[in-house]
Amino acid sequence: MNLKQFRYSADNLGYLIYGEKTAVAVDGGDVEAILSFINTTGLELKYVVNTHTHPDHTTGNRDLVKKTGAEFLAIPDLIKKKVIELEGEKINIYHTPGHSEDSIVFHVDDFLVAGDTLFNGKVGRCFTGDLKGFLSSIKKLLELPDQTLIYAGHDYVEEYIDTAESIEPDNPHIAGYLEKYDPDHVVSTLADELNVNPTLRFNDDKIIAILKKKGLPAETEYDRWKSVMSIV
Repeated sequence: MNLKQFRYSADNLGYLIYGEKTAVAVDGGDVEAILSFINTTGLELKYVVNTHTHPDHTTGNRDLVKKTGAEFLAIPDLIKKKVIELEGEKINIYHTPGHSEDSIVFHVDDFLVAGDTLFNGKVGRCFTGDLKGFLSSIKKLLELPDQTLIYAGHDYVEEYIDTAESIEPDNPHIAGYLEKYDPDHVVSTLADELNVNPTLRFNDDKIIAILKKKGLPAETEYDRWKSVMSIV
């Protein structure tokens, strides 16, 4: 499977997952650019889907369906299906509540379309208020291979790496992370995130030491997760 990233509304990121003939639009807010790419490459848009139903991610749904005849797949149905098949390959769907109750991610081959569950540099805000549930979702993603490519729902890289650096100013990986940052193609690997992203490193000795120095709870894994989330 291939992946094409589309930037819209300043920092939103939408995607096209595609094979030789057919494609799936994920959070397809940049309708005209997606249609242009499909027409140029001769692809058929088969499905329109979302990572969650916050309106900045669903804005392109109606026009994409109307202009291409693609089938819209609602999130409750995707959670039940767990898989979308495209040209004989499986796009795996994981329910990852935390940022929202209906948050899902799409995992295929070596990449993850993570929506607002996991950004490049930080996890999403926990709008559900269920930090324990969000931790379970994040731990699910931490089971993926280190070289998994992380494609997020927004480009907040510079802001979030500034935050990471303020927490851990002596982190030797931050400079290299920023050198690889390209606003025209925003991506990192899970390994990159495990080097710099404090919200994934709640079991890292350096982060634990920082939490203790700040006088924050760090005894249990959930204590550490909750403490990290309180300072990012």
